[in-house]
Amino acid sequence: MLEPAYQADVVVVGAGVAGLSAAHRLTSAGVTTAVLEAAPYVGGRMSTEKVDGFRLDRIGQLLSTSYPELDLSPGLDALVLRPFAPGVLLHSDGRHHRAGAPAGARSARSALHVVRALASAPLPSAPPRARARVLRAAPAVRIRTGAPLGTAVDQARLGSALARIATTPVERLLSRDELPAAQALAARGLPARTVDGFLRPLLAALLCDPDLTTSSRCADLALRAFASGRLCLPEGGAEVLPELLARALPFGTVHTGVRVTSVSTTSVTTAEHGEIRCRAVLLATDARAAAELLPGLRVPGFHPVTVVHHTTDEPPATGAFLLLDADRGGPVAHTAVVSRVDPSRAPAGRTLVSSTVLGAPPAEVDTAVRIHLSRLYGTSTSRWETLAVHQTAEAVPAMRPPHDLLRSVRLLAGLYVCGDHRDTSTVQGALHSARRASAAILADLGVGRSMHVADPLPTARAA
Repeated sequence: MLEPAYQADVVVVGAGVAGLSAAHRLTSAGVTTAVLEAAPYVGGRMSTEKVDGFRLDRIGQLLSTSYPELDLSPGLDALVLRPFAPGVLLHSDGRHHRAGAPAGARSARSALHVVRALASAPLPSAPPRARARVLRAAPAVRIRTGAPLGTAVDQARLGSALARIATTPVERLLSRDELPAAQALAARGLPARTVDGFLRPLLAALLCDPDLTTSSRCADLALRAFASGRLCLPEGGAEVLPELLARALPFGTVHTGVRVTSVSTTSVTTAEHGEIRCRAVLLATDARAAAELLPGLRVPGFHPVTVVHHTTDEPPATGAFLLLDADRGGPVAHTAVVSRVDPSRAPAGRTLVSSTVLGAPPAEVDTAVRIHLSRLYGTSTSRWETLAVHQTAEAVPAMRPPHDLLRSVRLLAGLYVCGDHRDTSTVQGALHSARRASAAILADLGVGRSMHVADPLPTARAA
């Protein structure tokens, strides 16, 4: 018998959220798809380590309830978002100050009303279905307003600026002059106290960029997401997103432990199974791995991220807030009692505190973090137990200006690429690039034509 001309319509290389989301869109359109992942598990950088019943994210990127793709991506219907308390908690001059909360959001119930009100507003970045999945998070800490935000007039100006950016069309934000975010902030007309005490630490946390070298357009998108939604975590850990996407695919679509060594427009070659023929190839790996398979593909710079996880018998009394260090008095950029935000991440009766260091970590990172956390939380950390220290040198692709927010996903007819390095360096960007890439593939293949029924791949392990 003649060998089949190809074994799948599309081979997706990489089982991160971008590759899995694209595969879902392709299979839903009747395109036979095989996802090949070199690691023994799906998810890529969105992975979660399990230690003694704790769920510990390796990078811990913050999500927002206003990310449209969390609502638009097939396979994420069961995703549950656990929000932080509204706004953020700032540590300045030895005190905690609340900032950035919607006006009137002084309790969990009023915050929920704000979320529901926003869900009914005509904001393209605020999908109502995603809002409906948000679970309540109750603040449980006495906090102050005022410093480090300045006078009441300064606070009113900040509130007005956040409300304005929340409703500004994305197209208008992207038409602004592009500068490094730090320079753009200085030119916005807000008091230096507000910029340094709130916007700088907030954007550093949202962008994983302590020096704010990120494009001001990308920074504006991050502020828009913050102002129009709630910072949140996926219930159960970061790995839940790729696992939900993988489970929604037809059985046998995802093959882990398969290392791709070369690609072309009509095939991929693997170390385990030789050549796999196809009609199109989608590279959905990280930027460096993609460039290794396609020399000449642009590799951006990266922001290093270190996440340190602790447990303690005496949890800090900061509730479900994200705590930022406005003084920048140590290595920790932001920290939270994560088990108050998402109780599923810690065993019953236990506390999980997760802290993020941006940039190159200090030599004795755990010791330095403990000292800093003692000041931030106002309590001794000497008896805290260290659960894990996750250091990722290439955690988040840098978005320095000029940054193309819609880098081409079609390299050649039959060869495509997607991932957060082709869009914004967020989960929203990764999923959006997957939507663009799958649309390009479907257009080039011709969805209306009769599609090939894939022959089984050689005994690769299905996820």
